[in-house]
Amino acid sequence: MMRSPTLVKIIFLLVFVGWLMVWILLPTKVYRNTWTPQLKQKLNSTYFREQGTNLLLFTFPVVFMGALGCIYLHLHLKKPENLSSSQRGRLRLLRRPVLVMSPIGIVTSMELIFAVMFGALLIWSLSNYLHTSFEHLHMHKEGEKVWEAKFRSVSLRVGYIGNICWAFLFFPVTRASSILPLVGLTSESSIKYHVWLGHLSMLLFALHTIGFFIYWAITDQMKESLEWSKTYVSNVAGVIASSIALAMWVPSFPRLRRKMFELFFYTHHLYTLYILFYAIHVGVEYLCMIAPGIFLFLVDRHLRFLQSRQNARLLSARILPSAVVELNFSKTPDLLYNPSSMVYINVPKISKLQWHPFTVISSCNMEKDILSVAIKTEGSWTNKLYQQLSSSALDHLNVSVEGPYGPTTSHFLRYEELVLVSGGSGITPFISIIRELIFQSQQESHVPRVLLVCAFKNYVDLTMLDLMLSVFGSSDQISNLRFQIEAYITREKEEPPIDSQKPIQTKRFKPTLSDTPISVVLGPNNWLWLGAIISSSFLMFLLLLGIITRYYIYPIENNSDDVYHWTFKVLWFMFLLFAVVCVCSSAVFLWWRRQNTLESKQIMNVEVPTPTTSQGSWIYGSERELESLPHQSLVQATNVHFGARPDLKKILFDCKGKDVGVLVCGPRNMRHEVARICASGLADNLHFESISFTW
Repeated sequence: MMRSPTLVKIIFLLVFVGWLMVWILLPTKVYRNTWTPQLKQKLNSTYFREQGTNLLLFTFPVVFMGALGCIYLHLHLKKPENLSSSQRGRLRLLRRPVLVMSPIGIVTSMELIFAVMFGALLIWSLSNYLHTSFEHLHMHKEGEKVWEAKFRSVSLRVGYIGNICWAFLFFPVTRASSILPLVGLTSESSIKYHVWLGHLSMLLFALHTIGFFIYWAITDQMKESLEWSKTYVSNVAGVIASSIALAMWVPSFPRLRRKMFELFFYTHHLYTLYILFYAIHVGVEYLCMIAPGIFLFLVDRHLRFLQSRQNARLLSARILPSAVVELNFSKTPDLLYNPSSMVYINVPKISKLQWHPFTVISSCNMEKDILSVAIKTEGSWTNKLYQQLSSSALDHLNVSVEGPYGPTTSHFLRYEELVLVSGGSGITPFISIIRELIFQSQQESHVPRVLLVCAFKNYVDLTMLDLMLSVFGSSDQISNLRFQIEAYITREKEEPPIDSQKPIQTKRFKPTLSDTPISVVLGPNNWLWLGAIISSSFLMFLLLLGIITRYYIYPIENNSDDVYHWTFKVLWFMFLLFAVVCVCSSAVFLWWRRQNTLESKQIMNVEVPTPTTSQGSWIYGSERELESLPHQSLVQATNVHFGARPDLKKILFDCKGKDVGVLVCGPRNMRHEVARICASGLADNLHFESISFTW
């Protein structure tokens, strides 16, 4: 008998394929000459008018998949699927790197297949649009030449292709997405798809805009650029949208983004104005094609906004001499997450608007009341935070948290052996994996052997290894883990003098009445409630849109020769979409929050564990702290190599296990080198996975 999660996934796949087929048929003559008249006759009722067809064919399937994905994830997390060895083999083959190059990065077999398919869709759509339009050219000015009409047609259809990119643009940035996990992705791992789609759509829209300005110039119609039509496309809105897009696009290029991150951060928030003017430009029919991605993003964004309104209870900070800080927050025991998850942190004292992502290094199984993150001081924001925490006068700090977000499964437990390769602060996601493995080793379950290969610039950076042991002393059974650490110090030939080495500091903070533990949010820990929000919001949107259209817009257009303003229709659509998301999300969130208020108060009244880790380091310095079993086990398992870089090819090829998972996180060159080794085909037992938090 077919299990429920499998059945849900099959339905999801069928709906997804059907949705893609509509996109494939959209530019064809069959859709235009056969489907469109029949669909408009049946679906464009007085309740939905011209957007009825696209609401059914483009918006509804994606919203349905979003709600269905919530059901699947709820069932899947209750009864995890046990994949056969052949299924795991096929999945790993699809995830094998096949292309490693800058600036694209590491491209797996699955990514290459989807990229080729998406590229084929764009080429197919453009060629069909042009073929159809060239057969029925419209001369928009008396005496217009054929080549001028064709030039205009090409410029217009390039904009249509950009609209396809926009239909997929918002899925990767929906952090608590119920669609991405069904294809094995997280928001963090798929940010690169948002970057690719963003650059491609900006390029296409730039060609679209430049093409029309050239066309208007050669046909002496420049005044068209200032037209704000009441019944058709608003050219002024399109020009404004293009200007905003340019302001967003230029700072997003990697070199400028790294040098001027704050400029990129603030200009990127112009996306709200960009969406508004873009929607006014294309109208409600085309807006329905990209609306589902925006709708799911709005639900996620508003829930994140509601969660971020509260101050998280910051318990303590461990300040390492390597300019790394571990922040320890109180959390509710029912808040669950998987290793390599992330949280977004805002410190109003530094910046009220900026949110920065950081890796969670704790294990929710081992530390049920604590959530810890590691922060490396590398930019202006993190340097200001480090200075704040280092201040002896500081006894409380207001911090807001969004998340955690991350993978829905701990898939790394399936491997026979794990090789974790890190560079610098890239070790942080592996700390959560190691803490989880320590917990699993206590449960007498299968735990893979672990080899941690970490490269640091300076000897002082070795203190980051101390983060593997919780400051609250819960790692007392690390000796059960089959564990080896190979640490490489690349810029120093020998250990520096002891008197030049700074101690580790541990600072406790006093909570205030406004501080609350980080608690369950509607999404990763409550998929059914997220599905309820998606479903109820969309149904309410359809109901209100139908009422407004039937009893307000339709009478105006039916009882007079006038038509309802093009822009006002778009504004009604956008307003209703935003309003229903805010109302439904807020209602469910506040109800859920009230149900958990008592539990949060009880947690606040419980005495928080006192940090037990000493001020010294178990690895940093000659006088190592060996008074406890965890320290002894880690010291014995660690080899430190000075003035050398790891020979990754030798290390990986020396792994003789039949099933070796290779996880890498660090500088781009390191990730690319490991990917090339695993993709070389010289060792079939190596299965590559990259963990990258850089854009």
